Amino acid sequence: MTKIAVVGAGLIGRAWSIVFARAGFDVALWDPIPQAIAAAQDFIAERLPELREAGLLADEPAVVRARIRPAASLAEAVRDAEHVQENGPERVADKQRIFGELDLLAHADVVLASSTSGIPASAFTEGLAGRSRCLVAHPVNPPYLIPLVELCPSPWTEPSVVARTRALMTRAGQVPATVRHEMDGFALNRLQGALLAEAFRLLADDVISPTDLDALVKHGLGLRWSFMGPLETIDLNAPGGLADYCTRYGPLYATLQRQMIPRLWDKVLIDRLHAARRAELPANLQPVRQEWRDRRLMALLAHKKNQPE
Repeated sequence: MTKIAVVGAGLIGRAWSIVFARAGFDVALWDPIPQAIAAAQDFIAERLPELREAGLLADEPAVVRARIRPAASLAEAVRDAEHVQENGPERVADKQRIFGELDLLAHADVVLASSTSGIPASAFTEGLAGRSRCLVAHPVNPPYLIPLVELCPSPWTEPSVVARTRALMTRAGQVPATVRHEMDGFALNRLQGALLAEAFRLLADDVISPTDLDALVKHGLGLRWSFMGPLETIDLNAPGGLADYCTRYGPLYATLQRQMIPRLWDKVLIDRLHAARRAELPANLQPVRQEWRDRRLMALLAHKKNQPE
């Protein structure tokens, strides 16, 4: 059985554990704080029956849960592992330290991947003897409900390491997307950042209310984007396909881009938007809404699994 070492048992680590165990892999879960491992095991035990009920778990929850075993040490976690998925703090110094340990402890042919949301692999692997086997494998939270994972190599990552990681993620039921060159935010966060930048501009200029802005995405753009990308969307939105769409609407988008001058998100705007969110969702109900989000994602993922591509 393929063994995966999951290093870090926080929100992302416990989610990765579900991903890999659900796919039939043996998971060794380690965290420097023992209580974090216990909390992760409790979360996994609670979540697996829900996934089974939603049709997102082929095996019985007890079977999947038995594949996830706590490791007493980092050395034990990576012993005989085929792949290491690191989920430590989002600080360069911390990642340099943990990858230095992983490079010493893991067998030389084991892939070392980080779940970092925005730190390039080159920032914490340059000085390692085994730097060529390191890369970023950035999931979307939570990865057991959103299958996309960005693979971003450093300038010295071996192409075979990227290929092996793509194959592993596919076996695990994820959808890998390779970012060929390092850049701030990789690709997914850059796309999200572009939408947020324009959303904050519209709100700062009082063009639309926060509630109606969210409605534009969740009842408009988001419906199409849940099963089509932006290129396929415009390809289907003009009689002659993508080129026809660009001919028809290119001048409009050129005008829009000239108007999209970057702005800072100032405190006044942030405070106003935060107050609008808390008026709609009091802080004490945020965990409840997060549970609602996850169940909606389960239902959507279950629906998409049963639909033809």
